[in-house]
Amino acid sequence: MTSSEESLADQVIQAYRDKQPLRIVGGGSKSALGHTVTGTDLCLNHYQGIINYEPSELVITARAGTPLHIIEATLAEQGQMLGFEPPRYNNKATLGGTIACGLSGPRRPYSGAARDFVLGCRMINGKGERLNFGGQVMKNVAGYDVSRLMCGAQGTLGVLLDISLKVVPRPQLEQTLSLECDETQARTLLNNLGLKPLPISATCYQDGQLCIRLSGSESAVMAAAQFIGGEQQIGGEQLSGDEALTGREQLWQQLREQQLPIFKQPFFWRLSLPPATGPLPKEIVEQQVIEWGGAQRWITSQADPETVWNLARSLGGHGTRYGTDESLRQPLEPGLFKLSQQLRTSFDPERILNPGRLYPTL
Repeated sequence: MTSSEESLADQVIQAYRDKQPLRIVGGGSKSALGHTVTGTDLCLNHYQGIINYEPSELVITARAGTPLHIIEATLAEQGQMLGFEPPRYNNKATLGGTIACGLSGPRRPYSGAARDFVLGCRMINGKGERLNFGGQVMKNVAGYDVSRLMCGAQGTLGVLLDISLKVVPRPQLEQTLSLECDETQARTLLNNLGLKPLPISATCYQDGQLCIRLSGSESAVMAAAQFIGGEQQIGGEQLSGDEALTGREQLWQQLREQQLPIFKQPFFWRLSLPPATGPLPKEIVEQQVIEWGGAQRWITSQADPETVWNLARSLGGHGTRYGTDESLRQPLEPGLFKLSQQLRTSFDPERILNPGRLYPTL
């Protein structure tokens, strides 16, 4: 146990006794991903460092305040990477913030979400108690994995201290295919390709262009590129060499870091929908970028939040509006909200940790 860990625990204990709200702060790169929190800052940016890394075991353990780019650079030296491709936010993102927000990039539907790579964690609950969940090994069967519950909770269930992650080998080759098509053709093609064992690692559709990233061994990528190019009936162009690298950097990097033009609008929406969902109503949707094989859609809309939420709900999904200062989440169904309240009370009985961060009344 480090002195800074002891200090963090003491601050939480004192806040619990005083019923004083705490605002958990890391690199400060994700303040707009939730509601504004009013409270005393609990800073973790000094609590950083890689605790253990076993390349042969594909496991790394680091403190929550460790900058994400340092972890990725360490992994790259051993030919490995984080499989869920999280955003770095100009190198301000930390490991704790990334897991607390449950952020995953373009690779998510093909490799797994952030929570799928969490093996274990240590945390401080709302009473200042230090808890340990999961482990640091790939095979860990110990009942319900509470450590994964921390993904997406945005600190409302506890202050993350240390996190153990499963890592993956870097692919030998990546190549991007670009196809001109309409949205219906793109959806049909992706649905068909999803039934085949192809090394697809990302997809993106916008402005009449479908881009498909392939990742794997050289033979697998080249075979898949030839197969897709031969199967598709809508015409297309295979990028190679420097052109493929440029396309990957300019598209996948911008998509991962939310730097495309749609993300620069005053307000934009993230819709999580079934992959097979058809085109959205034009009277509601102005611009859109479709990724994750159709499961994640970034849109702009002049419609009021209730209209967009009702649309997402009618399609079996949900939506979140993002802006310059904070996000607006779709209200939880009564049963799910009650369960969330019970979980919150179990981990943070006085609700001092990031109160109102996810929902104003939670």
